Amino acid sequence: MGDKTTWYAFYSGILYAKAGAVVVTYDPIGEDERVLTRASDARAHDIVIPGPQMPARLGGQMITDILQSTSYLAQRPDVDASRIAVLAYSMGSFHASIAGAIDPHIHALILSGGGNLDGPGGYWDSSPKLMCQAGPYHALEFLGDRGAILYALNANRGATLVMNGTADSLITSHHTEQPFFDDLHHRTELITGPNPNLFQQVWFPDAGHRPSFVTKPAALFLQRQLHFSNWTEASIEATPIITIHAWSDKTGAQVGAPFQKEASEWGVPALDADVPAIPRADLQTVPDALWQQHKDDYTWTSWSTHAQAAAQ
Repeated sequence: MGDKTTWYAFYSGILYAKAGAVVVTYDPIGEDERVLTRASDARAHDIVIPGPQMPARLGGQMITDILQSTSYLAQRPDVDASRIAVLAYSMGSFHASIAGAIDPHIHALILSGGGNLDGPGGYWDSSPKLMCQAGPYHALEFLGDRGAILYALNANRGATLVMNGTADSLITSHHTEQPFFDDLHHRTELITGPNPNLFQQVWFPDAGHRPSFVTKPAALFLQRQLHFSNWTEASIEATPIITIHAWSDKTGAQVGAPFQKEASEWGVPALDADVPAIPRADLQTVPDALWQQHKDDYTWTSWSTHAQAAAQ
């Protein structure tokens, strides 16, 4: 995701908390409380750090954030550790696909606006984001058929749902339409054999790049995997839908200007859970005075200094 103050972070958090889940959202390294400016869309994780090991180290840190979140949930007494899911969007879908391949805590995984794990010279290898995408994917070349092997490992862990829009220029323009996924599914099955956990797909016609894990198909998938205490499939089917554009107008919640298009995040048909707009200040974890005192424990700047020293 972007960071924990982004609309879809707290919207999905409240939505699935109402279903009966314990939900963790967090700031990826280089965003909000994990960057010196405490800004959203700071994208410090895109800054190139010299050294051949650094992209893999940064990608590893972003994957470790997911692993630490699931480990935290698994040790809580109010969480059933056999029913943990990870919901990821865009860049997050890349990191979550790897986390799902190695973390047995994850029972269900949703990859939205991504999941197109391609081959040499493809979308992820060619990403202009060397540090958080291209470099880490290059580091997995030793696997061979990276996409099929990652999905095979995910199938050993549990179910995966891939959600994309047919007009997502970040996905479909890179030759990863349905025939691509059909071939990827076939190659994965050649590794696993028949497996009920081979990834499933949902396409949203004419939709662009979106966090679709707040939609009815995502909720139904999670209900079948996690069995929420407060929901049934019938209650999900009966829940009204609200577009994020209408929800933003109703509540005053902010959606980033580049995404204020019906094909993009404005047009997401979300389950209507009466989610309020949450002030940014209320979504901060560490009081400012304490954060100022311990910011070296949190921020990308400090991490990059230590990572470069460790790589020497």
